[in-house]
Amino acid sequence: MELGTRGIWASLENFELPQRIESAQRLERLGYSTLWQPMAMQRDLMVLSSQILAETQNLILATGIIPIFERAPAVMAAAHRTLDEQSGGRFLLGLGVSHPPIVEQMHGLVYGPPLTAMKNYLDAMDRGPDMSIFLGPDAAPGDEPAVQTGPPRVLAALGPKMLALSGNRAQGAHPYFMPPGHTRDAREILGPDAFLCPEVKVVLETDPRKARDAARAAGAANIALENYRKTWRRYGLEDADFEEGGSDRLIDATVAWGSETQIEMFLQSHLDAGATQICINFVNPEGLFAGPDWKAVEALAPGR
Repeated sequence: MELGTRGIWASLENFELPQRIESAQRLERLGYSTLWQPMAMQRDLMVLSSQILAETQNLILATGIIPIFERAPAVMAAAHRTLDEQSGGRFLLGLGVSHPPIVEQMHGLVYGPPLTAMKNYLDAMDRGPDMSIFLGPDAAPGDEPAVQTGPPRVLAALGPKMLALSGNRAQGAHPYFMPPGHTRDAREILGPDAFLCPEVKVVLETDPRKARDAARAAGAANIALENYRKTWRRYGLEDADFEEGGSDRLIDATVAWGSETQIEMFLQSHLDAGATQICINFVNPEGLFAGPDWKAVEALAPGR
C-alpha cells in the first residue's frame, strides 16, 4: 500500500449517499491519496467505506478510527478482509480504544486498561473465530479454517507503549492532535518502515483570533480528555494550557493555521519529523460534521 504524503481526514457521514460519493471523487481528482474517516455515529463506517470504494479508482479509504468496542474481533477481521478484497488493497483499518466518556456514558460499556484491551482485541482478531463447536467430535485434524494474516491496519496511539504495540502488532500508528515533536518521537519508537500518519488540523485563516477560535472549537472534546493532556505535558505544555478551551500556545503547537505558506511549513515539519503521511483535517467554520472546508482543500491539494 502506497499511502502518499498527503491524505485528508474528514467525516462524510452527515451527507446523503450521492453527496458522499461526489465528495470522495472530488478529493481523488484533487490528488489526495487517502480519505481518513472518523466515527461520527451517523452511518456505519465499514458500509460507508464499501460504498465509496465502489465509486472510486485509486483513493485509499482509512478509518481514523473505529473503536474496538463497536464489533466483535472476528467480525471486525471479516469486514476488514472483505473491504480489502473488494478494493484490491485500498482499505486501511484504523483501530482505537476510544475514551471512557464515549465507552461508558454513551454506550454503557466498561472501559478497560487501554493497552491490555487492544492487545486482547488484536489477539482475537488474529486468532479468528473458534469453529470447533460446529465441527463435532469426529472432525479430522485440519478441518478447522486456517487463521489468515489480515490486511494492513494501524492503531490510534499517543503514548510510548501503544506506539510500540502499533509497530509490533500493526503496520503503524495514527496519532491525533499532536505536535511535530511527538511525530519525531513516534518515528523513533516505530522504526523506519512503519506507517506513521498523524492527523493535523488546518485552518486557512490569517487572522490569529479567528484561526485559533476555530481550532479550539474543533479540538474542544480532545482538549478536555486527560490522555491528550498527559501526552501534551511531555512536550512542555502545562495544565494552564488546557483551561478556557486551550491556550494560544497549545493551539500554535498542534494546529497549522495562517497563510498557505505558513500551513505548508507546519505540515512539512511533521514530514521532516518522520511522518509517512499527513492526515489533513481541514477545519470547517460551519462545524465539525459539515464536511471539508473546500476552499482550503483545493488550495492545498497535492494535484493543484
